[in-house]
Amino acid sequence: MAAVVGSQDLRRPAVVALRTLAVAACYYASARLGLLRELVVEGAVVSPIWPPTGVAVACLLLLGLRCWPGITLGALFVVLSLTSLSPSVLAILAGNTGAPVVGYLLLRRAGFRTDLARLRDGLALVFLGAFTAMLISATTGAATLVATGRLAWAGFWPVWLAWWVGDAMGVLLVTPVLLLLARVRRPLPLRRWKEALALTVVACCLLPVAARSSVSVLYLVYPLLIWTALRFQLAGSVLCALFASVLATVAATDHIGPFERLNRVEVMLKLQTFNGAMALTALLLSAVISEQIQTRRSVERACQELVEVLGHLTAGDPADGRTRAEPGGTAGRRQDE
Repeated sequence: MAAVVGSQDLRRPAVVALRTLAVAACYYASARLGLLRELVVEGAVVSPIWPPTGVAVACLLLLGLRCWPGITLGALFVVLSLTSLSPSVLAILAGNTGAPVVGYLLLRRAGFRTDLARLRDGLALVFLGAFTAMLISATTGAATLVATGRLAWAGFWPVWLAWWVGDAMGVLLVTPVLLLLARVRRPLPLRRWKEALALTVVACCLLPVAARSSVSVLYLVYPLLIWTALRFQLAGSVLCALFASVLATVAATDHIGPFERLNRVEVMLKLQTFNGAMALTALLLSAVISEQIQTRRSVERACQELVEVLGHLTAGDPADGRTRAEPGGTAGRRQDE
């Protein structure tokens, strides 16, 4: 027994260390992807979509609060890959760790469910996990740049806005995809695979044209987004929104298509407005549809149970299946005899 307890005590720190390293590796890898596309605002380089915030919130929702050291470690690796270690780095690490942790605590207090099958879950992720919590990282980051002299006071609000929107977009676009992947259990039927393949082909043909065309046709994304939400709910809508957002971000950073003749501020505003509206549409529409489907299934089950009860009553049997004693039965006849 002592040997078993000793092996469990040794195993637990190893599991904690591996989980921390795995979270840190995911955070760092997503940051490298986010740094592939950048926008310059008031001399500061920001990412239009910062995937690490979405990774951090998803890890907290799936693994719990105990994984926060992995987020801090991953953020440290990212900062060290961009600059040298300094006291200001600690403030940025605190903001990058505190924002997802606060978002997780707010979501848990609101009764958030990771299946995102209710409208209240979609609203909570948008307004608590993204818009509210990411105020911490944006404020901390922009204030640190001003305090260290890397940013003038006049540029505080533009940089703060770009930082906040980029972090929020990471939560809105990346977190639902990771929560969805964590719930995948069984493959789709063959008929649904055919429809999913057709939808993928349409998206691969339509979205690049909409993102790179000099004519402003980005609105063509929304019929496709509605189709995916109606047919595949969260799985279809968030993947479609993420793909469209990546293509739009590439076009914006390359200054092509609908972003060709715009200055840097106009590019940022147009891109983030498009990404935000699309992410909100995908999350809230899929949540409403999923909620309606669950309500319809509940009504159908209730109707089926009512039909079974009525069938038993019509046949002369009670609903619980027990035999009902008839008036003047065997006991009555024996008494007469």
